[in-house]
Formats: sequence, C-alpha cells, structure tokens
Amino acid sequence: MTIICQTHRSLAITLFDVSSVKPVAGLRQRKKIATRLAIRRAAIRLFEEHGFADTTIEQIAASADVSPRTFYRYFVTKEAVLICDQAEPIMVAFRHAPAGLSPVAAYRYAVAAYFDGLSDEERHDTIVAQHLLYSVPEGRGLLYAEYTLLIRLMTKALTSRLGTSVSLPERQVLAGTIIGVLMAVSDGNPLPEDSLTRALEILEAKVSS
Repeated sequence: MTIICQTHRSLAITLFDVSSVKPVAGLRQRKKIATRLAIRRAAIRLFEEHGFADTTIEQIAASADVSPRTFYRYFVTKEAVLICDQAEPIMVAFRHAPAGLSPVAAYRYAVAAYFDGLSDEERHDTIVAQHLLYSVPEGRGLLYAEYTLLIRLMTKALTSRLGTSVSLPERQVLAGTIIGVLMAVSDGNPLPEDSLTRALEILEAKVSS
C-alpha cells in the first residue's frame, strides 16, 4: 500500500484549512475534485469486473459520464487512476499534528487520522487499487515516483516541525527512513494499519535510543 486515494471524507483536509477550519476551496475546485473521484471510482468498478488490462479509458469515461478528453485532463494514463491523492492530505495532517510529537509520532498521528476518515467503500477501493499497483507492470514505476514524492513532501513538512536548525540532509534522511518503513510494510499488504503502526513504533524506539 502506498498511502499515497483521496476520498470524500479526506477531502475535508483539502477543502479546509486544518489550522482555522475555514473553507479554502471554491465551487469550481470542489467540482474538479468530485469529477476526479467519480472517474476513479468508475475505473475501480470496471477493473474489478473486467480486469485492468481489459478495461479501456473509453469505458471508464463512459461509466463516469465524462468524455475521454476529460479523463485525460485528470489522469495522464489508465494506470494513473490507481494512484490515490493521499500524499498531500497526510502531509497537511502531519504538519498540524500536536507540537510535542516527534516526527515519527507525528507521521503515525497523520496516518491514523487518514485511516479513521475512510468509509468501508473507500477502504475497498483503495485495497483494489493497491493490489493492482503491485501486480501490473505499469504500476511499479508509479509506485517509485509516488514514494519519491512522499519523501520530498515529508522533507518539506519536517522544516515546519523541526525548523531550519536541522539541516536539509538530516531532514532528507529522516524523511527517507519514515517512508522506507511505509514501503517495507506495504508491499503486497494494502492498508497495513496495524503493521505500519507497529513498524513506526519500532522506528521511533530505535531513533530515540
């Protein structure tokens, strides 16, 4: 699993400023997000029914009631549908985690907040997408790119939590270590909530010892 699919509940992190709990997205942005979600949900249903290889972009577009051209405005390829938009929402939660938490504990807090916001349907869709990411050849390259993005976002978010007194190389190493734990427990194990929590507890104990 890559905690990398934005869902209806997790939109709250995107549509609201966590620190002020005020709406930050207008109607147009909300419509774009809704369209993206509709396309992705339609794709997941079709992948389950027909398989990834036998599902076409035209079928996905028709099922989501959009044109193929609209599909390409949101996803550059069919396999891109498998990548969820979780990275930024989780980093928002990470940046706004209680100040007294260590970086590892703050990430654990952010992941728990994300998991707690998932409905049964959203969990199902995410599990299907994650299984496909690890099983279709096209998915592996996307996973690498997404994990790299997560490390960059985590490095940036660590600046807000640790300040500039911690050097960039130190932040990069810490970010890579945390995301490395995610990678280790995710391969072939979609939504490994318990495994990830335990692994992060082990990491925190080792880092602080």
